[in-house]
Amino acid sequence: MDARWQADAGTVARRANALLAERRVREALDLHEHAVALGLDPLANGGERWLAAMLLGDFARAWEIGDLVLRRTPPDGFNRRDRPFHRRSVWTGAPFDGRRVLVRCYHGLGDIVQFARYLPLLARRARGVAVQAPDAVHGLLAGLPGVDAVLPLADGLDEPPYDVDLELMELPHAFRTTLETLPAMVPYLTVDEDQVAKQAARLDRRGRVAVGIAWAAGVWDGGHRSLPPDLLERLTALPGIDWVCLQRGPAMEEGVRRCAFRDAGPRADDVLETAAMIRVVDLVVSVDTMVAHLAGALGRPVWTLLPFAADWRWMVERDDSPWYPTMRLFRQPCPGEWETPVAAVVRALSCVQAARPSAR
Repeated sequence: MDARWQADAGTVARRANALLAERRVREALDLHEHAVALGLDPLANGGERWLAAMLLGDFARAWEIGDLVLRRTPPDGFNRRDRPFHRRSVWTGAPFDGRRVLVRCYHGLGDIVQFARYLPLLARRARGVAVQAPDAVHGLLAGLPGVDAVLPLADGLDEPPYDVDLELMELPHAFRTTLETLPAMVPYLTVDEDQVAKQAARLDRRGRVAVGIAWAAGVWDGGHRSLPPDLLERLTALPGIDWVCLQRGPAMEEGVRRCAFRDAGPRADDVLETAAMIRVVDLVVSVDTMVAHLAGALGRPVWTLLPFAADWRWMVERDDSPWYPTMRLFRQPCPGEWETPVAAVVRALSCVQAARPSAR
């Protein structure tokens, strides 16, 4: 027998974590399960086992781990206000059929866009649905069928009466989602047509392919999901394409200075304006950030550039996403190596250009 299988539970779990970081996910999950069999508390490596199961698309196994967490969490352990929003669990496992539900959006804007698809499904089963969310996405969420109210997100504000509350990203667990039942119909978000027309007026179409691009994720992630500036310049220098800036936040200014974008006029961080421009362009190229999710939720063609150790939602060994039927994934082959996925995007763009009828 391999010596690593004869080690103590803690050593096996540490080896499993190292394999998980290398995205040798199946091996990692086997070792994590072996560590539990050797006597490790199932919650001592629960987060790692959950991650491995989700990366493999084995959602049912992940929900079993989540159920154990729910059983082990004391009543005062839910929605603890001494923790930052993104570190809070909210749902106690309580049923929501026929009950008033308050959905709290405690994670990032991209997370909210991705899992907003569950709100109409929830509304069909609940007696009423109210949503607490950052102001930036109120306009998107208010248009979803079955959402009775969209409220500001902050501790201490007045809340409507509710019977059950949960965090938006807990809905896949609550619905026992599998790859077969995942709600993947797009578009599930809408944009006002006047907004689309307003953004279209900022782009002088010349019969060329118009590609919107977002190259940087939020500053909090340390930059590992963001394209280096030199590669951004190389990509946007590809001839015959009208590049459109979809970047939001602090990175926008530097990119606009370095690259020649076709969209004219002021740019803003407004999510609805970004969504409207996504409707205008032919294709979106984005790193793993809110813009990629927004394009997918709107049913637009989107190519997403992923770091090597990509988030669980993108799984492994796939160039597509079950969450977004119109999305194509371009992955780093090793940590920090953006040359390969960018070169693949350039080749794919050349194919798009070749297939486009000549402007008349």
